[in-house]
Order: sequence, then structure tokens, then C-alpha cells
Amino acid sequence: MFDNFPLWPERASKMAANVDALYIFLLIVSAMMTTLIYVAIVYFAARYRQRKGEHAEQIEGSTPLELTWSIIPLGVFMVMFLWGAVVYFQGRTPPRDATEVYVVAKQWMWKLEHAEGQREINELHVPVGSDIKLIMTSQDVIHSFYVPAFRMKQDVLPGRYTVAWFHPTKAGTYHLFCAEYCGTQHSGMIGSIVVMESAQYQAWMSGSQGGPLSASGEKIFAELGCATCHRLDSQGRGPALQGIFGRPVQLEDGRIITVDENYIRESILDPGSKVVKGFKPVMPTFQGLVSEEQLNALVAYIKSLSPPAAAGTKTASTSAPASAPVQGSQVQ
Repeated sequence: MFDNFPLWPERASKMAANVDALYIFLLIVSAMMTTLIYVAIVYFAARYRQRKGEHAEQIEGSTPLELTWSIIPLGVFMVMFLWGAVVYFQGRTPPRDATEVYVVAKQWMWKLEHAEGQREINELHVPVGSDIKLIMTSQDVIHSFYVPAFRMKQDVLPGRYTVAWFHPTKAGTYHLFCAEYCGTQHSGMIGSIVVMESAQYQAWMSGSQGGPLSASGEKIFAELGCATCHRLDSQGRGPALQGIFGRPVQLEDGRIITVDENYIRESILDPGSKVVKGFKPVMPTFQGLVSEEQLNALVAYIKSLSPPAAAGTKTASTSAPASAPVQGSQVQ
């Protein structure tokens, strides 16, 4: 019904119907309440208007009436809140096996890189029917990754990662906008999401010339000399990184945090901020020495490391590494 309405964007993702249903519900409730209020105003203005020879009467409150107009709106608002919370958390919780794409926003373009190494600018190719997780950061100012057909919008911030995901349901090409004013050419920061059938996507992906993103990260890891400290044996000055991603680690100040992309990033750029218990803050900062693309590669490499098979070896599950080719963390 609404797909052909010119002011209603096309639905092309799994979340689109849920978002639309909630939005329609809010519109209906708002329209009903607005109509009820205006009808009541007109009725009371006519019914209780001033008349000659009549004096105003004191009207006492009605407990049942007051309970009615308090409880019913409360119930409606709770429905809005709970429904909205469900839609929000569904849209902010990507599936564990989602395909990851790293996004770097800058004035005024989108730079995207697949885990397989394929790089794109202002265009993202994805297969239909797959879960796509976007790991995004900004090189300069705040941007916002907005795809109307997917009913998704996520701010992209400098200095940290934000995550969004979508599940395309229809093949086609869909508009990508920056929904946050980011400078004089903000309106020109546009792109496309190209949703392809599985066979077409595999053919497109096979044309990639670059290696996997994790392989690039491994090369950068070696060039920066990270392996000198982040070793598997007890001689390492930094924690081992194998299998650390997604695990809880204990810091020197007693806090326990879970290693995620932002922790790895912070450990690389500001290694003294969250030092792993049992290790000294001896790692230098790589702030200004690695680009956003190199950071993405390092994060992808560390996430790809599997726990070592040898028993008794210092690993992420025993002495928990930090989280970056930098300062690690230690599991309890």
C-alpha cells in the first residue's frame, strides 16, 4: 500500500517493516488525540459559553474521570515505549555471524572496506539476504550513515567506532546519505548501496585485487614491531592477543571490561588509559602514526587471532591480552 506512496521510501530491509509499523502507530495515536482534543475544545466552548442571566457553577472533580484520562494515556505511552525499545535494540544488535564492513567517513566521502580486502568509495556492494555489520568511524567531523530504504541511520563519530547493521531483502541500488551537517559540501556526501543476488555478488567479489583486511593488519602489526612485546610466552612485556577479542579482561584499577573494537582502538592510540592487570604502561602511543584504514586493518587482524592450541601457554583466556597491538588486558 505504502510502497507506491511518493513520500514513503521503499522498503528493502528486514527492519523496515517494523520501523514503519511503529511510525504508523505513532501517527494514528497522534491523529486520534489531536482530533479528540479539538472536538472537546469546540464542544466545551459551545456547551459552556457565557449566557445572559446564567451564573457559573462550581464543578467538583470526578475521580473516575481523572483515573480514566491518566491510566489510558499511560498505557498507550507504555506501548510506545516498549515497542520503540524493541525496535531500537533490534536495530542496534547485529547478529554474531554478520558480514563485517569497515567504514571511514571524511569530508565529503564514504570509504568502505570489506573483510576480504575489497575497497570502495561512496558505494557498497552486498549480497541480498545477508546480515551486514558496519563498523564505522570518522576521519574528521561527525557524519551520519543514512539509508532510507533500510530505515537505518547511525552517527559516525571521530575517535571511536559506532556500529550499525542491516539485512537487505531486495536486490537493487539504494541511496546513501550523510544525515548530519558536516561542512560546506554536506549535500554532496552521497553514495549507493548496491544489493546483488548471491551469484552476482560472488562474481563481483572475485574481482578483488587486494588481500584480506586481516592480512594487511598482520603486515602492519609486524612493521610496527608489536610482536616484540605481544608474545605467547612469559617473556612478553605486553599481553598475548590470541583469542582476546570478545573476552572479559581485568585492568590495573580493578575494572573488568569486554574487549571490543573500541577497546582495541583505544589501546593502540592511548595505551596508558586502560592497562591490563600484571603489565606495566610501557607501550608507546601510535596516535598520528597510523591512519584510520590502518587502524581498521589492525583491529581486523587482532579479531582474527585464534586462541593457541598449546596447553599451559599464556593466552587470552589465562592471562588475557590487552586488545590491540599495544596494551592488552588480562582475563580473571
